[in-house]
Amino acid sequence: MTEPTRPTRRELLKPVQLVGLAFAAAAFGGLVTLFSMGALQQGPADQLQRAVVVALIVAGISFIVTLVGLALLILVVDPAQVTKPIDRPVMRTDDDDTAAPGADDRR
Repeated sequence: MTEPTRPTRRELLKPVQLVGLAFAAAAFGGLVTLFSMGALQQGPADQLQRAVVVALIVAGISFIVTLVGLALLILVVDPAQVTKPIDRPVMRTDDDDTAAPGADDRR
């Protein structure tokens, strides 16, 4: 039986997935705006048109903000670490393991 392979950072940070996440955030923001402005209610056509325009603006802004935020977070990753396999939690450092026992008890 073969041992399961560990994913590399390159496999975890695929650009298509990040753009998809930004698109999902934009769709969520646009739909929430559309529904909160009453687009499903009976009303004048002017009100529906205004709700759609505002929802598209909110979706575009949330798409750009999410994409820029994810790009800035990716810049934090060291390029030398991109091809190394990950065998521990990503956000945990080695210093967490060597903390003195009872350090949390001091209050």
